[in-house]
Amino acid sequence: MRILVVGAGATGGYLGIRLAATDKDVTFLVREGRKAKIRADGLKIRSPLGDASVAPNLVTAREIASPFDLVILAVKAYQLEGALDDMGAAVGPETMILPVLNGMSHMDKIARRFSPQNLLGCSLIVATTIGADGQIEQLQPRQEFAYGEMDGSLSERIKVVDRVMQGAGVGARLSSDIAREMWEKWTFLASLGGLTCLMRGKIGQISSTPTGKDLAREFLREVVTIIRAVGREPSPEFLSAVEKQLTEEHSALASSMFRDLNHGHSVEVEEIIGDLYRRGVAVELSSPLLQAAYTHLRLYQDTIEQARRNSA
Repeated sequence: MRILVVGAGATGGYLGIRLAATDKDVTFLVREGRKAKIRADGLKIRSPLGDASVAPNLVTAREIASPFDLVILAVKAYQLEGALDDMGAAVGPETMILPVLNGMSHMDKIARRFSPQNLLGCSLIVATTIGADGQIEQLQPRQEFAYGEMDGSLSERIKVVDRVMQGAGVGARLSSDIAREMWEKWTFLASLGGLTCLMRGKIGQISSTPTGKDLAREFLREVVTIIRAVGREPSPEFLSAVEKQLTEEHSALASSMFRDLNHGHSVEVEEIIGDLYRRGVAVELSSPLLQAAYTHLRLYQDTIEQARRNSA
């Protein structure tokens, strides 16, 4: 299977390196400047599960000669439109696209740009970041890479994908209900990201305040109410586990959006928070905590975008 990884950052780089290190046919789609740096330095992972490094196959958009079998699309949501243009020549009628993005709005965008038949579902749980030296760091050992057909079928093509992913050390798991898992992941990300960014603190810090646990439970309740109305019902086991995670004292848990905010980076406010808030409004559901988090993050994002325009 010829695999194209779109995005050689913390997520795409991590998945691609793990696959390439097990002798899979992996190519990274990169921009010209990034290509030169990777050629010089290679790609490396530092991880509690074991370090890895590769001298990867690289290609730019204009160098793509034919469609790939599988495209792992791992970019930030605000990079999606450009990525879809860049990977156009890599997608044929039989190409499978595995989007490793947050929220659900990207699924409609990819289906409109290519075809619903190209799409697979995916839910990735892994904590990775780019270190000061530009290499990828895995922050904790927990990882789970679930994937499947959106209709839940056990197709021949998804069986092939599963065989390729097994043994790569990425927590690979074939799901028979990936759509529900994607909605559950959005539930977790919106609750964790909205709560930690609004309060500007990690879960343990929030839960240690007199009203923090109640606030976390109410934030989760708002998110779940919307998800139930517009998406798939989260399982009771999932909700119990999430509530425990969001109210655990002394926990160092925080969202990647919170880390991005603290470093002055762009955040996926529209895809994780804004889209969910608007879906709730559309079905006449009130969510004041989610609205506050959205307003806070939208103001932050508008401020840094204005600063970039002023310095350009």
